[in-house]
Amino acid sequence: MKKFIVLVLSAISITGIIGIPMGDPKFFLQAISLESAFVALTILSLKKIRYALIPNIVIGIIVITGNTVSPQHIDIMTTLDPIGNAVVLIIGGYVLQTLLVSFSIVYLKNLKNKKISHI
Repeated sequence: MKKFIVLVLSAISITGIIGIPMGDPKFFLQAISLESAFVALTILSLKKIRYALIPNIVIGIIVITGNTVSPQHIDIMTTLDPIGNAVVLIIGGYVLQTLLVSFSIVYLKNLKNKKISHI
């Protein structure tokens, strides 16, 4: 399960790196900050997964919520215009974030039930 979480975090980081140049330049610093958080969570997950689980869940939910409440993002995703931005938003903002939140919740529950002995 830890490998899946690290893989998803890595995929989110790669998707973000692809998406940053496509986004609105006025949000460049915010995008870089968010990407830095995902890179840090990837590194933390490799070393001490237990400490990254709650932040993974919180940040994943924030990203999903942010994409959902942004009229501009909704417009891009529903019209698929521009298609590149739409694909990045859908994959990076919903598919991968949902996987991150889901895997982190399952891992956390398994830790609490002591089904995972190697951390």
